[in-house]
Amino acid sequence: MTQSHAKKQIFDYFLVLDFEATCDRPHQPEPQEIIEFPVMKLNASSLKIESTFHTYVKPEVHPELTTFCTELTGIIQEMVDDKPTLPQVLQDFDHWMNAEGLLKDDVRFAFATFGDWDLKTMLPSQCQYLDIKPKDYFNSGQWINVKRSVSDVTAIFPRHLLHALSTLKLQHIGRHHSGIDDCKNISALVVELIKRGQVLDFNNRSNIYNNRQRNRQHVMPNKSS
Repeated sequence: MTQSHAKKQIFDYFLVLDFEATCDRPHQPEPQEIIEFPVMKLNASSLKIESTFHTYVKPEVHPELTTFCTELTGIIQEMVDDKPTLPQVLQDFDHWMNAEGLLKDDVRFAFATFGDWDLKTMLPSQCQYLDIKPKDYFNSGQWINVKRSVSDVTAIFPRHLLHALSTLKLQHIGRHHSGIDDCKNISALVVELIKRGQVLDFNNRSNIYNNRQRNRQHVMPNKSS
């Protein structure tokens, strides 16, 4: 067990998110559609999961899942057939956000993902295709890329989630490419990073330059000393 060197975090909560989407090989379907939408609310102080939003999502453009998709994600056709479509899921998620007190002015939260794909590519592209506007918290262009956070702490850029877990000497839980299980494993990474003294901040690609500039300002020597 890692001895905790946890520092006070910038955020009150981390919303750990990992979408699964329609897929095939050798070519991806166009458009890809979210078929699993899990988010775990991780308390930045207690390091405990306080609540989970989780639903499977019915794809509209390509309603039949491919064999490859089922083999990869473990999601079978019956798991999505009677589920809500993405517009309804986004409404349900907003209700969950409100019920969990996350939309209060004095609450700070950040989405945490393993990579930039979920919030940079997948959700925006499907919303654009469906001509729907996601809520402002999805439009901020800011999130925590846990893959980069692992690299910051270990100087090893993980190739994939299993590599990140092994790098931090954590055991994998559940099924890889199950969205909810991936969220559990990403949450474990976040907790371990915090215990190692990392203060997690926005670090997705569009925020790297701003974060570096801010860090330089924080460590700039006092010229009057």
